[in-house]
Amino acid sequence: MPVYKSDNKHGKEIAPGVFRKIAHLEKIMAATIEFTGGPMDQPDKPHSHPHEQVSYVAAGSLYLFLGEEKHLLEEGDLFLVPSNVPHSIQTLSEKVKLVDVFTPLREEFLTD
Repeated sequence: MPVYKSDNKHGKEIAPGVFRKIAHLEKIMAATIEFTGGPMDQPDKPHSHPHEQVSYVAAGSLYLFLGEEKHLLEEGDLFLVPSNVPHSIQTLSEKVKLVDVFTPLREEFLTD
């Protein structure tokens, strides 16, 4: 399907208050991630992956922890995550929405 409407038919709750929708082609994947119930008391657990990631802050504000760096990000900001660099976020507003783009595909997103 080449068009994904803003309804929730093609998404799922992946953790309490965290909702993800994905779309992909053969070599690229986009995901929207919505966090509700913020702000977070603590950052989420750092993680890394071999995929390159570009993320757009569509709503809200957050701290991005990227390697040893900490960045304050707000609606309209972009950030880049190179392969295998530990990263995490801490939401600072009640709602945060990110648009993430990955290459190659996050195969684990297709199965969970």
